[in-house]
Amino acid sequence: MISVTEAKKIINENTFTLQPVELPLQKAAGKILAEDVYSTIDIPTFPQSSMDGYAFSFSQWQQHKKLIIEGEIAAGSEEEILLAEGKAIRIFTGAPVPPGADTVVMQEKVTVQNSTLIIQDEAITQGANVRPKGSEMKAGELALEKGTLLSPAAIGFLAGIGITAIKVFPNPSISIIITGKELQQAGQPLHYGQVYESNSFTLSSALNQLHMEDVKIFRADDDLEILTGILQQALQQSDVVLLTGGISAGDYDFVLQAAANCGVTKLFHKIKQRPGKPLYFGKKARLDDLVGQNDKIIFGLPGNPSSVLTCFYEYVLPALAILTGQQLILQTINAPIEKPFSKTNTLTHFLKGFYNGETVSVLDAQESYRLSSFAKANCLIKIDEEVTQCNKGEMVEVHVLPA
Repeated sequence: MISVTEAKKIINENTFTLQPVELPLQKAAGKILAEDVYSTIDIPTFPQSSMDGYAFSFSQWQQHKKLIIEGEIAAGSEEEILLAEGKAIRIFTGAPVPPGADTVVMQEKVTVQNSTLIIQDEAITQGANVRPKGSEMKAGELALEKGTLLSPAAIGFLAGIGITAIKVFPNPSISIIITGKELQQAGQPLHYGQVYESNSFTLSSALNQLHMEDVKIFRADDDLEILTGILQQALQQSDVVLLTGGISAGDYDFVLQAAANCGVTKLFHKIKQRPGKPLYFGKKARLDDLVGQNDKIIFGLPGNPSSVLTCFYEYVLPALAILTGQQLILQTINAPIEKPFSKTNTLTHFLKGFYNGETVSVLDAQESYRLSSFAKANCLIKIDEEVTQCNKGEMVEVHVLPA
């Protein structure tokens, strides 16, 4: 067995960001930008009014104090108007400020008498309420850097500079393989010796929460030939394969042999931790990949529900972060433990916990087959392998779960 630290190091060293793909801008939200993006235009492309009011020449207003109103310009107007000397023009938010004008006064700060504009804003300054050409972005300027998370605001910004498609790091395609002859699907009669299968629901929900949409679910009986065939199919279709169950040393645990049959290189099997000690990690090279940076990655997760979800958050999630370039890992904080905790083994423990903003408590029902406490948990408490006793109020490492 290896340590938790060694296991995470092996995953980091053998997982690489997926090759960029070009997506329509509408489908790129939440992805990581895979290239620097430069603006091809000035934004705005013309001096633009920031409000409804009147456009005028500041120097002429200082000279005459009264200006004659002539015409109007609405947003979207394509007519180029040259503002004559001594004139002002009605203008609306977003409209181009015409040559001859350099300032806009809001309509609430004026009086109009017989087409004459009287400005009642002595605090107004030259250039007020005008967005200069290129004030947001100039042509040729770096708009967004490679590695930027494409938030809704970033998507809108790129649309505003005329971008319609963009290169991003994609989300991986994922296959989930559920093994176990004893498993029955929800909604079907439960016979003696059977339990309802929940791991596919747990994993697909966790992946959906991460906006991983290309997820396929397979079910395999406890049969080496069947499992090998399904795993081979999953490896052909997906970047990541998650197997649940069948990874221990029982007579009906065939994941190790099936992975070997499919040409998967085992990188580790068994970690000094609880729950999830039998965790398996491997990779399989793509036929067209000569540098080994596009390998398929395979996780063999234990079958018990709490073990599955714990291993997902502690090991699969960091791998998905690397694949996508996103910051997906759990937030880590330190908090005082509410009650004493002790253990007699030298395994790292990941305990289902509840953090109330000040202290963290260990929940009841920590056994790996029990998911009820996980349903109430908002964090995992990490107790290192060499630690056997945590006293009340002692600081412990807390991994905050996604809300």
